[in-house]
Amino acid sequence: MTTSHQPQDRYKAVWLIFFMLGLGTLLPWNFFITATMYFTNRLDNSQNMSLVTAKLNKDIQATATPAASSPERSSLSAIFNNVMTLCAMLPLLFFTCLNSFLHQRIPQSVRILGNLVAILLVFLITAILVKVQMDALPFFIITMIKIMLINSFGAILQGSLFGLVGLLPISYTAPIMSGQGLAGFFTSVAMICTIASGSELSESAFGYFITACVVIVVTIICYLSLPRLEFYRYYQQLKLEGSREQETKLDLISKGEVPKAGKEEPGISTPNCQPTSTSPSIKAILKNISVLAFSVCFVFTITIGLFPAVAAEVKPSIAGTNAWVNYFIPVSCFLTFNIFDWLGRSLTAIFMWPGKDSRWLPSLVVARLVFVPLLLLCNVQPRKYLPVVFEHDAWFIFFMAAFAFSNGYLASLCMSFGPRKVKPAEAETAGAIMAFFLCLGLALGAVFSFLFRAIV
Repeated sequence: MTTSHQPQDRYKAVWLIFFMLGLGTLLPWNFFITATMYFTNRLDNSQNMSLVTAKLNKDIQATATPAASSPERSSLSAIFNNVMTLCAMLPLLFFTCLNSFLHQRIPQSVRILGNLVAILLVFLITAILVKVQMDALPFFIITMIKIMLINSFGAILQGSLFGLVGLLPISYTAPIMSGQGLAGFFTSVAMICTIASGSELSESAFGYFITACVVIVVTIICYLSLPRLEFYRYYQQLKLEGSREQETKLDLISKGEVPKAGKEEPGISTPNCQPTSTSPSIKAILKNISVLAFSVCFVFTITIGLFPAVAAEVKPSIAGTNAWVNYFIPVSCFLTFNIFDWLGRSLTAIFMWPGKDSRWLPSLVVARLVFVPLLLLCNVQPRKYLPVVFEHDAWFIFFMAAFAFSNGYLASLCMSFGPRKVKPAEAETAGAIMAFFLCLGLALGAVFSFLFRAIV
């Protein structure tokens, strides 16, 4: 199969499908995070009534004994966010690592389609439980189990997707990253609309979960349509041909029939080269992509370390109505971050600088450390140690825009270049390893977020 016979991606169908796969990977979990207030409110409610009962008794509840009178349930509410982060990050990191080593033994369709169906079932159960009365402790435990399941399935799904897209041209990593960025934008808009409508938390949460189910179903349909597209089949065939060629050489070597010098690969010289095998060497691949792996890990360590743990604690300084106070964090923090993060991810579809071997890329990644003092010196409240240097709201919005754009752009570059640093037959493994380091950055960021918040 030569380049002259390379098919075209008609109507950008494959590009759009990978965009949808990226959106479907993160949108459900983002909706879950947006519904955090629903979970904590339900834990605070001493009666733990269902949505319908709570709505009918709204006036009675207003004069009832506050939920704080129940120490156990209020304590569950207080630790909900910390336990949720722990239950999300640990399975995410573990199963992404597991996928990096075991993805070759499990069929791709099982890893992607199976996990999409599993996540769909979890969200259907979550939507049903909105209508079911339940005590605080069982509700808390079931919610944490669901969080662990969603992130376990999501880790394998995300790693498999980046491995899958590693087989395609370099520009096809951008739609996955762009789709993931747009997921955050949709979530931010949903949060603002919820505040503006004044709707019940339970009603909003139920809407989020049902929307997530619809998105997952659409994502499943998109994935099932991929094998029907000639452009996708072409690159799948290239991978198979590359694997067969490697196996043929290994068979010749094992029989003592070394290929001619002109056709021999540099890494295969004698029959005693045992480290080479039909499965790509993870150690060798990691050596080739080590700089990019470190870079994407560092990008997300800084990002999650500051957002939302520090950024969401910034208070507005502009005097005005209560409306701006209510909308300040949803607009200045979450919406600003998600818009510019999405723009940064999307830019890599048309512009990719610096190159995969350039020293500028890791330099720019490390330079993001400057955002640590810049955001810590904004009007974060409460604070004990550091002074407020950038008090005006405009400073915070400007820093957030640059912070988010650099995150989206540099992370997308790293994820795009990773599979291109290795042979085509090793691209899927390289993509899975890059996904692991991405998740490692998320986990490290969650740890550093406690430190960053403590030193303010």
